[in-house]
Amino acid sequence: MKIALMNEFSQASKNAAVLQELQAVGAEQDHRIFNVGMSDDEDHRLTYIHLGIMAAILLNTKAVDFVISGCGTGQGALMSLNAHPGVTCGYCIDPADAFLFAQINNGNALALPFAKGYGWGAELNIRYIFEKAFSGTKGQGYPPERKASQVENAGILNQVKQAMGKDFLQGLKALDPQLVKTAVGGERFQACLLEHGQQGEIKDYIASIIAA
Repeated sequence: MKIALMNEFSQASKNAAVLQELQAVGAEQDHRIFNVGMSDDEDHRLTYIHLGIMAAILLNTKAVDFVISGCGTGQGALMSLNAHPGVTCGYCIDPADAFLFAQINNGNALALPFAKGYGWGAELNIRYIFEKAFSGTKGQGYPPERKASQVENAGILNQVKQAMGKDFLQGLKALDPQLVKTAVGGERFQACLLEHGQQGEIKDYIASIIAA
């Protein structure tokens, strides 16, 4: 699995610690990790609004399979990511959340609080979240005897979101180009998209935004 980590400006200083735990779990489970957001306070400035745009581009082009995002409370990142077609983001504060989201909702992104409740032992909690989020087979239901209805409802929700939203590229083009340009301005993000993205029209549009 290809997993992208993205931090915004208010919690950029936490990136190194979070990345370390994600890479450790990724190495154990044979996942590839891309650190596409801010790596420290001096990096290319991003807000949680930019994280939603970035996550949607990477997921809709299949450049990555899953996104780990967050902000101070995690709520802004959650709302921002879920505003976009093709993104199903859950809110996660502990390993049980990660496990239940993977088994019941089977989405493709998580939003974590990197300030609220981030205290002693936070790195352990984050590591265990990643272990539960990515280990085993997703979408098996919990409890297992409720799998059928949970899988059905997750599929219906995805259909509702698709029906209510614009085509992703159409929606992307309707955004302020400067907002998109800031979102895609990071070198590590661009490298991930250009190397692994599979949707040519989206990649071409992003290339035009970068060049403008």
